[in-house]
Amino acid sequence: MTKAIVLYMHVHQPFRVKHYSIFDVGVDHAYFEAPYDDRTSNEQILHKVAQKSYIPTNKRLLDMLRDYPQFKLSLSITGTVLEQLERWSPESLKSFQELTATGRVEIVAETYHHSLAFFYSRDEFEHQVQMHKEKVQELFGQTPQVFRNTELSYNNDLAYWADRAGYKGILAEGWDPVLDWRSPNFVYQPTYTENIALLMKNYKLSDDIAFRFGNQAWESWPLTADKFTNWLNESGDATNFNLFMDYETFGEHQWDETGIFDFLYHLPQEWLKNEGNSFMTVSEVIDANPPRDRVDVPQTTTWADTERDLSAWLGNDMQASAINALYGLQDKILATKDMKLIEDWRKLQTSDHFYYMCTKYFNDGDIHAYFSPYANPYDAFIAFMNAFHDVQFRLTEKGMEV
Repeated sequence: MTKAIVLYMHVHQPFRVKHYSIFDVGVDHAYFEAPYDDRTSNEQILHKVAQKSYIPTNKRLLDMLRDYPQFKLSLSITGTVLEQLERWSPESLKSFQELTATGRVEIVAETYHHSLAFFYSRDEFEHQVQMHKEKVQELFGQTPQVFRNTELSYNNDLAYWADRAGYKGILAEGWDPVLDWRSPNFVYQPTYTENIALLMKNYKLSDDIAFRFGNQAWESWPLTADKFTNWLNESGDATNFNLFMDYETFGEHQWDETGIFDFLYHLPQEWLKNEGNSFMTVSEVIDANPPRDRVDVPQTTTWADTERDLSAWLGNDMQASAINALYGLQDKILATKDMKLIEDWRKLQTSDHFYYMCTKYFNDGDIHAYFSPYANPYDAFIAFMNAFHDVQFRLTEKGMEV
């Protein structure tokens, strides 16, 4: 029986709002341009992540593609990080282009601005998906065939939209309450759709790499490529192991010192020892396997936090008021036809801004704090809302009531 590893990695960096005070409103419209030595400096963070993660990971992946002709992978890469790579790290962008030029790296569709627009404005959502499609075509010469929404947010309505939009597949979290007795290690079909396939993340195996790899207190530490592939080989009935994770897992979240790059490089060598084992892109595994069953997801799921819902971004009053206020400006913003103002408004839609405002505690709170450039969620909210008020000010300058 053929078994495929479906390795999919997500590349993203937001345009973080600098420490923007109420005294900046009406004076300074450069919300995303912090000094280089500031924690909110997008340029500084991009340089750090490029040196620790993007460049060494892409070098290792290119070696793997050359050394193992059966190795393949899929990735998604947001418009916001592509803009930053073009501006501050063309070397990194070139390394991504070298990967896709092999013909064995598939790019997955998503929203350009890594936004939650699907849940607030279908028109804006579709515009951002089209923007992303055009950017991918421009930089990589690919037209995406499979869709993922921001933070792997997913429900039946999204699957129905993606099916009607012509995508062959869509990605989602393989969350136990959704799958019930079923395994994520097969291709499925969303309910209420006709043609589209559903690939669901095996979060246990994925998180072994993305979160637990460097934890020396973990019972399975150290995780080696042969140990990991033995787990897969012993899994019994399965057609595909969907390993979905952030690109920054390699080098940024799991530092080089943990051995993560050696693990990555040796994974194909160990996995391909068994006849019938392969690597497939997301499109290839869909083409190779008919759906095993239909999966019904009426409530929105994501790949974040213990709840696997939207509460990481929308779970408190600060988050809800901020995002509702932002989308409430849509008609007036678009009516200005001021592309700088529209683009600033879209950059404020990036889901990270609301993630930084999360007030959860315990393990989830620690993860939120790790990713945030702000001292606390309230500072994130204040900076965002001050920028929002400046957007309102710019609208009033154009004679619009807000």
